[in-house]
Amino acid sequence: MPEQISERSRLRGDCARCFGLCCVALPFTASADFAVSKPAGQPCRNLGGDHRCGIHTELRQRGFTGCTVYDCFGAGQRVSQGTFGGQDWRTGTAEDARRMFDVFPVVRQLHELLWYLTEALGLPAARPVHGELRQLLDATEQLALGTPGELAALDVAAHRQQVNVLLLRTSELARAGVRGRAKDRRGADLMGARLRGAGLRGASLRGAYLIAADLTGADLRDTDLIGADLRDADLTGADLTGAFFLTQPQVHAARGSAGTRLPASVTRPVHWTAAAR
Repeated sequence: MPEQISERSRLRGDCARCFGLCCVALPFTASADFAVSKPAGQPCRNLGGDHRCGIHTELRQRGFTGCTVYDCFGAGQRVSQGTFGGQDWRTGTAEDARRMFDVFPVVRQLHELLWYLTEALGLPAARPVHGELRQLLDATEQLALGTPGELAALDVAAHRQQVNVLLLRTSELARAGVRGRAKDRRGADLMGARLRGAGLRGASLRGAYLIAADLTGADLRDTDLIGADLRDADLTGADLTGAFFLTQPQVHAARGSAGTRLPASVTRPVHWTAAAR
């Protein structure tokens, strides 16, 4: 377990060691999530010369909710300090900046896979595939250590598919022992669904659309939540103890309360507490 905790700590964004890559490399469109539009490669108007967000404490109030639910899984500091050796995109050439912006989303995807693989290795029920998981973890780590040219040429989709096959097997092993396991809802359209108090323990909710779903008091223990869309889902009083493949961005995108029980891998969003006041 200490090994998993150590691995997880380096897969969390460290803005102090990044050159604000998510605020420059990624595009966004004016919507409910962003107050304005911005093309890829152009710095956000709120990005300061120190690579810090000028409205960080007011993002939700200023119409930038999308920023609050984003996590690079530590890719920002990897690209800034590792791949490009601490070279600031502001002071390098335009070509260097473009290469950095192209590489960042690739490394971000690899780091997300590292997050899932690390969690899978911490699941005792998945012991039969721990050897394969470790091999894929090491292989993914080596890919993330690639040069800018190697990363730009990488077929991330193909590698993700390879990892997904093993994560599916991990999920089956982890949920197999759940007594009275709920039926699988993989990829289900549950947008706005009334699931208050629903018994979903041990279900697969992989890729399920749970946007604005009412999950108040729902039993989500030991569920597989990889890729589930929890935007504006109400998790007030819900129990997610033992839920796995749940990420911080998913939690930040949902609504919850002090009574919502979360797995140790994620933290309770500040805006949940604020909303309860």
